[in-house]
Amino acid sequence: MTEPEAACRLLLSGQVQGVGYRPFVYRLAHQMGIKGWVQNATGAVAIHAEGPQAALAAFAHSLVEQAPAIARPRLISETPAAFEGHVGFAILASDGGAEPDIHVPPDYFTCDDCLRELRDPADRRHGYAFINCTQCGPRYTLITALPYDRPNTSMAGFPLCPDCRKEYEDPLNRRFHAEPVACPVCGPHLDFVDAQGKLTGDEATLAAAVAVLKAGGIVAVKGVGGYHLMCDAANDRAVAELRRRKPRPAKPLAVMFPADGGLLARSVHLAPEAEALLKSPARPIVLLAVADPHVLSSLIAPGLAEVGCLLPYSPLHHLLLERFGGPLVATSGNISGEPVLTDNEEAQTRLAAIADAFLHHDRPIVRPADDAVFRVIAGKPRPIRLGRGVAPLELDLAEPVPEPLLALGSHMKNAICLAWGRRAVISPHIGELGAPRSLETLARVAEDLQQLYRVRATRLLLDGHPGYGYRQWARDSGLPTAEVWHHQAHASALAWEVPEVKDWIVFTWDGVGLGEDGTIWGGEAFTGAPGRWHRAASLRSFRLPGGDKAGRQPWRSAAALLWEAGRPAAFAPDLLRQAWERGINSPASSAAGRLFDAAAALIGVCSQASFEGEGPMRLEALAAGHIQTTTAGAGPALPLARDATGVWRADWAPLLAMLTDESLTQGERARHFHQAMADSLVDQAVRLREETGVADVGLTGGVFQNRLLTELALAGLAAAGFHVHPGERIPVNDAGVSFGQIIEYLARHE
Repeated sequence: MTEPEAACRLLLSGQVQGVGYRPFVYRLAHQMGIKGWVQNATGAVAIHAEGPQAALAAFAHSLVEQAPAIARPRLISETPAAFEGHVGFAILASDGGAEPDIHVPPDYFTCDDCLRELRDPADRRHGYAFINCTQCGPRYTLITALPYDRPNTSMAGFPLCPDCRKEYEDPLNRRFHAEPVACPVCGPHLDFVDAQGKLTGDEATLAAAVAVLKAGGIVAVKGVGGYHLMCDAANDRAVAELRRRKPRPAKPLAVMFPADGGLLARSVHLAPEAEALLKSPARPIVLLAVADPHVLSSLIAPGLAEVGCLLPYSPLHHLLLERFGGPLVATSGNISGEPVLTDNEEAQTRLAAIADAFLHHDRPIVRPADDAVFRVIAGKPRPIRLGRGVAPLELDLAEPVPEPLLALGSHMKNAICLAWGRRAVISPHIGELGAPRSLETLARVAEDLQQLYRVRATRLLLDGHPGYGYRQWARDSGLPTAEVWHHQAHASALAWEVPEVKDWIVFTWDGVGLGEDGTIWGGEAFTGAPGRWHRAASLRSFRLPGGDKAGRQPWRSAAALLWEAGRPAAFAPDLLRQAWERGINSPASSAAGRLFDAAAALIGVCSQASFEGEGPMRLEALAAGHIQTTTAGAGPALPLARDATGVWRADWAPLLAMLTDESLTQGERARHFHQAMADSLVDQAVRLREETGVADVGLTGGVFQNRLLTELALAGLAAAGFHVHPGERIPVNDAGVSFGQIIEYLARHE
């Protein structure tokens, strides 16, 4: 007996826009004999399905289980529907008037199918730098509005040729409604500009760019989310010249390796989890330990043991790397500290003193997206910077926010977060807010997020520091504001990742952040949970001569520790000592990051930093290169005592004798310092467990980007019987502060 046919209506949300989901549904329906239709519904996908009941059940299951690799569908509802008697299955035009449930897809890498066509001389897209399909290509950086249809992208100005239109309209073609689809006849093209003028023609421009690179020159290359400054990563003179011009004297440079992987495998130690991360759809920069120091220029990451590596993720990158035949520096095309540049004319003007030539294209970049950065710590990828391929990072909240909120995050490593209902979205990396262009970008990203997701914030969340760069913009907005303390935001962002933990001990170690008592915090341990954090432990406070200058001058932190301990600091000016003694521009700090700065200066590896974190990064590299030969006495114990407010304080003073002991090598001292800090953290956790009974420990704040410290702390805490939770989804540095502001504010207002 033939099973009677029924009908149902399915609604799927999640990552179903811009990932080829409707063509997948169409093909699946044909395979399973399902009749009806599928339709975009402003962020969601609506399906009317007709067929035997068993087939409908299997169809609904397969919609999630067999979805495209880059899709993240969630079945929101499945309800019976009136039988309409469809004779086939159709893809309907998008319903732009539906209630919005918007999910913005990130930018994707170039899939294997497109790469095969790119390299096939018989294919009409052979060598075409803008090849893509429904499974790959740019999304976030070219969407102007949702629903995700071609007129709502920066491809609207490129009318499809007959061949592309045929593919675009064929539901069985893998380019069906691939909104960025194009070919050499109808799509974007490359331009090359140097001192001799402008060159057009894709092959000619590529050849010209490669010639400049092979000659040791610097080329500004327009990619997916902005420009890269590129040069030969094996050429000392080219790398040195890039550093001189940018100027970027020591900050490490990212390197893009050819996709075949041979040079990459020779250059760095490639653990399976790191290789999987490099080849993931996000195609991020991954920090990897150097294996063969002779493959790349020694100037790529001077004084460090790791290099930021990435693989080509756009067709243009594949073409450049294959024609060049070696690794290329691929650092952000910007003025240091500012957001990446995206506009052809602006890039050519602002990078004129850096680049010898420009490889432009005429596909507009709607919004910037710098490359994402990850580091593998304790065997798991940890985000350092959210960017192209990862952001906007969409997250679910356990409770709805009381009103739409826009959290503005921190002053350093700024990223913002929009929250409404039970959803939150973290923006890509914006940058440091000391430059006017960074503030302009923050304002633009804030407006852009609200427009894309069709949400208008009614309140702004700010850091408690009154001097952060966005304060004036927040005042000008006219919106009501609420403040969240910096380190409570760090702790709350981490707590969101492990909702089953109800009571915490969370260490928030970083370099700077205003505390509730008006001093600079950064070596704190909190007990409690979001909305009820209690500062239970910290580091012994010290006064920083010169205040904010200490962040780029580690010798100031070293002088502060010596003076606090009653010891001389011959390297520091007498006038500075006098000002410090009088309390002039010498704010109190308990920041672990400044202790790492001081250690780097006292050991002699970095007294003057050219970029934030240089001292601690060099210190870690030195310590990691030293093989610990003893398990006992590897570092002085830091005694704990309560201060007048009841906070446990770890005293760093015993470190000074070891750090200045020249009978020990620099590597030994660096290693002992890391071990002593990890041991002190464990001692604090044990003391707090005795008082609270809490055994779940979180590690957050920029200091825990340090792999050696984090892994030493993890080992010590585990041995002491703790359950330890370092951050995995949200950056532990200031890029995660905006999301933490949302979580903390929400907890206070439940």
